[in-house]
Amino acid sequence: MKLSPHDPLDLMDATEEPDFVVVDVETACARVSSICQIGIVGFRQGREVFAYETLVDPCDEFSTFNIRIHGISPEHVAGKPCFGDIHSVVAGHLTGRITVAHSGFDKGALAAACRIGELAAIETTWLDSVRVAKRAWPQLSSHRLNVLSRHLGIRHRHHDALSDARAAGMVIVRAIEETGIDLEGWMAKPGKAGKAPAAATDGPLKGQRIAILGEPRNGTLAQFLAGAGARIVSGVGTTTTILAISARQSYGRWVTADAQYRKAEELRGAGVPVEIVTEADLRARIAG
Repeated sequence: MKLSPHDPLDLMDATEEPDFVVVDVETACARVSSICQIGIVGFRQGREVFAYETLVDPCDEFSTFNIRIHGISPEHVAGKPCFGDIHSVVAGHLTGRITVAHSGFDKGALAAACRIGELAAIETTWLDSVRVAKRAWPQLSSHRLNVLSRHLGIRHRHHDALSDARAAGMVIVRAIEETGIDLEGWMAKPGKAGKAPAAATDGPLKGQRIAILGEPRNGTLAQFLAGAGARIVSGVGTTTTILAISARQSYGRWVTADAQYRKAEELRGAGVPVEIVTEADLRARIAG
């Protein structure tokens, strides 16, 4: 592993408050508190505005397994700060901001390091870039950071904390660009689907059992279809007659990779007469 000549690295444009920051850590052994490298990158309006990186003495053992993954050994961290020494710097970059991490590992590692060191917990709002990537690019068989980087053409050195943080940040930037969902939209918690509306006693869709892809079963499309006599079901099954694709679905051209779409296709292949219809076509059918 070629370590950065900037060790530690702390480059920041103090005039630009980031929209979000990204953090990544490497650990010395199986204990998640054993942070041996940390990288933090700030992004504003789709571009990097600051970067922080340092090696860390984990005050713990190094396992050969972890050394093989990231290339950091006890010799690299000799004389480097321990986590307690950089806690205030890390907290200063993360506290009160949206913090992105690729999976929950880094969040857990920071919490464990604070707990072991009897340090104040870092108060930040977390966003998992894995969850974002799965929704933005559902067609990919894996949403590991190295796979995403290849798919998106992002320069990336896997298991280097600063490079991983930069790559995860670009995943968010590209997801915003490609889906049209802004940062606030990605931060929104998925609402629990309410009760489906009751089907009208009569109408052009009477007898149809419709699953909806792209919005809740109590949303505006569900209300419209139920008003036309359809029974709204929670998901695609053997008794489903129509999979309705909402005009508000966020998958774009990759909607065919959605689990409900794939399930409908599998049932069709097995002889179950499930129609896959867009919202526009359904509305036109009812109007006709």
